Amino acid sequence: MIKAAGVTEVTDADFTEQVIEAELPVLVEFTADWCPPCRQMGPVLGALAEEESGRLKVVQLDVDTNPETTNAYRVLSMPTFMVFRDGEPVRSMVGARPERRLREELADADVL
Repeated sequence: MIKAAGVTEVTDADFTEQVIEAELPVLVEFTADWCPPCRQMGPVLGALAEEESGRLKVVQLDVDTNPETTNAYRVLSMPTFMVFRDGEPVRSMVGARPERRLREELADADVL
């Protein structure tokens, strides 16, 4: 998986610890190596992770190697973004998007 700078990779094994039990809101990108739009989102997620450090945690989950979490949240398309707050998914967004739009959607979900 092509990991964006400043973005943590999570797995089925540590999803609960890294996302569900996180103190900050968490943006999860469900991604795959074979997904060109996912690769496009790397710089956007890296910038977001750096600029919002302390307010928002940004993580990536590879759907091919983590089917348990992918299936649990019924993720069918890549990239899918989910915002978790207090252990619950509060927003889901499908498809690559410009940074400005992603920030607007995160603001609408009250995480920025």
